[in-house]
Amino acid sequence: MVLHGGSNMISVNELALEIFDNLANYSEDFNVAYHELDNGAKIVDCGVSVPGGYAAGRAFTEICMGGLGEVNFRMGQIKHVPMPFIEVSTDYPAISCLGAQKAGWTVKAGNYFAMGSGPARALALKPKHTYEVIGYEDESDDAVIALESDHLPNGEVMEKIAKDCGIDVENLCAVVAPTASLVGSIQVCGRCVETAVYKLNELGFDTRKITAAMGTAPIPPVKADATKAMGTTNDATIYHGQISLTMKAPDIVDFLEKIPSNKSKGYGKPFYEIFKEANFDFYQIDTSLFSPAEVTINELTEGKVYHVGEVNPDVTLKSFGYL
Repeated sequence: MVLHGGSNMISVNELALEIFDNLANYSEDFNVAYHELDNGAKIVDCGVSVPGGYAAGRAFTEICMGGLGEVNFRMGQIKHVPMPFIEVSTDYPAISCLGAQKAGWTVKAGNYFAMGSGPARALALKPKHTYEVIGYEDESDDAVIALESDHLPNGEVMEKIAKDCGIDVENLCAVVAPTASLVGSIQVCGRCVETAVYKLNELGFDTRKITAAMGTAPIPPVKADATKAMGTTNDATIYHGQISLTMKAPDIVDFLEKIPSNKSKGYGKPFYEIFKEANFDFYQIDTSLFSPAEVTINELTEGKVYHVGEVNPDVTLKSFGYL
């Protein structure tokens, strides 16, 4: 059975559009910039040529989650180093994390390249297999996409995205932030819950059985370039992401040992070092590394709890530049 967005079903694009409109209408309050292109496409720059900030980071992350996640911030510490942490929760883990937030769309047009995530994917079905597995696709005349890039997309890029979504380009909205920006740091470590849900999906677990999810991760300091920023933002979840999942799935016992990142071959050093050793070739990296550090599970059918993995403060602090 496929659940369709529409009058009787949740539409991740309609929910995200409300957040986008708020960003666009109050752009000065969020330290962002709103642009409308000649073809009518709408863009909010959250960090390319503006400072952005925590409020913009929250909005960007909640847009990525199709309006089905809630984002908060707090100050915490790792060992004795104080730093900000993100807290993410959702009551629709499969739809918000896999159906929207997952960076499952490589956007290419002309010379433009960006990692695409957010609810527009649920219209373009990028990738189709994900939507078949979670039994969801959206129906909406509007689309909202989140782009991780150092550059804003032009009209040609937006035309291509709109075409793939099956909508008119004037109904397409994009939020854009570089990896190496405050909003970039926030929205990537804001994928801590998604990383857990994604990992379980990759292991063949039916993520529709997860009824609620919450997670936290440190917000990494912004680095000087995108590759180093990609390293620290990944490390925030790999070495210090802590996730709590609520589910009705006694079969989770068969998956427990494979969930945390410390079961991966590459585990134990900052991601940038691993990436460098792989000659900056993503495909040479053990994908099982893309997992949260520590996960607790409350299984409701039997009323049981499980706890796997552990945080690694030393590697986290080394990655962030404090050690």
